[in-house]
Amino acid sequence: MSKPWGGRFRKNTSPIIDRFNASITFDQRLWKFDIEQSIAHASMLGKCGIIPASDAEKIVQGLRELRDDILAGKVEFDISAEDIHMNIERLLQERIGEIGGMLQTARSRNDQVATDVRMYVKSEIREIDALIRNLQEAIVETAEKHVDTIMPGYTHLQHAQPISLAHHLLAYLWMLQRDRERLADCFKRTDILPLGAGALAGTSFPVDRQYLAQVLGFSQVSENSIDAVSDRDFAAEFLCALAILSMHLSRFAEELIIWNTSEFGFLELDDSVATGSSLMPQKKNPDPAELIRAKTGRVYGHAIGLLTVLKALPLAYNKDLQEDKEALFDAADTSKQCLHVLCEVIRSSQFDAGKMSAGLEHDFSRATDVADYLVKKGVPFRQAHEITGRIVRYCIENGKSFRDLTINEVRQFSDKFEDMASFVDPASSVRARNVYGGTAPECVLEQISLARSAISRLFF
Repeated sequence: MSKPWGGRFRKNTSPIIDRFNASITFDQRLWKFDIEQSIAHASMLGKCGIIPASDAEKIVQGLRELRDDILAGKVEFDISAEDIHMNIERLLQERIGEIGGMLQTARSRNDQVATDVRMYVKSEIREIDALIRNLQEAIVETAEKHVDTIMPGYTHLQHAQPISLAHHLLAYLWMLQRDRERLADCFKRTDILPLGAGALAGTSFPVDRQYLAQVLGFSQVSENSIDAVSDRDFAAEFLCALAILSMHLSRFAEELIIWNTSEFGFLELDDSVATGSSLMPQKKNPDPAELIRAKTGRVYGHAIGLLTVLKALPLAYNKDLQEDKEALFDAADTSKQCLHVLCEVIRSSQFDAGKMSAGLEHDFSRATDVADYLVKKGVPFRQAHEITGRIVRYCIENGKSFRDLTINEVRQFSDKFEDMASFVDPASSVRARNVYGGTAPECVLEQISLARSAISRLFF
């Protein structure tokens, strides 16, 4: 088949080069956006008198019929047409004749593909935002059940202080809220129309770019035609936002994996979100959570890959930019899949409050409360810290926990001790953290209310 740019060349392109250049195998998923913008472009050409209004109407009708046939599965794309844009143009001309060739008036594939990609990213941001909200709902619903469930809080994966399970879970909700905000911010910089920029210098035809922006749902048009076609920073930003989102999902998945172990026993994964072993009959493996953890590297790779593609490109358009699409498609698909799966895992899992509470029975996670007790008795904090540390060392050397200590033993370290409440009651430790953003039950209930407000905020 002849190339749209073949007039300059004496030789046909090598089949090897054709296959190497072709992107239709992956960019065909942009077909809806390509037809949508082509309908808007044809309408604009007719409206502005650039082509006859009757021809514009025929083009629009042909594109709508082509759209219907693609939806019905009646159309096959051809690799010889190289990409989705040329496939649409060729299929249109086969239907309506030479008039279809007018569609490319005042438009280059450079501004055409840039527009398609921006439309795709905007669509994906909206969809991913909805999936994050679903996961947030699952987290807050679980948190509401566990406001009074007390567990060990960790630093360095060692017992630190008693906390509410709800408080721990809600930490992820706020991370996800920032992910939503990052994506919404990225949306603003993606919501700029390149169409009308031409190959790089604009067009000599009197196009109405504001009309195109309005019809295609863009809030503004690009200020510089070179910039419009030559950069994919919005796509890189999208991938970086997805990388941070994936990192948060991976951390959450990792904790679920750890909590599901027999050593912790804090969590029982539902049979519907676990797998078994082909050899060991007793196994119940957290495969979905492990895959979420692993797929984070995949999303990271796409972000780094696109940044590397962009890092030394001279202006304006270069074929290198074709490499943006597979990264975008796979990162978005992977992120959506992980959000779906993690939501299912959270909604179906059972937390073992007894195991969590038992984990606090013989640890030293109330040590800070002991030091705080002494401070309230007038002891300077650094001295209180030293006294409490010596009590912990005494317990370790004598095989005791805080619960095993007597008032006479602790008074050997300080005569300020008058009771043992700070040593033995995790619930009082949690209640004492009654500060905005703290783990006390009333603070967590307030946080749940704030979380619901945050989830209900709609960015689009």
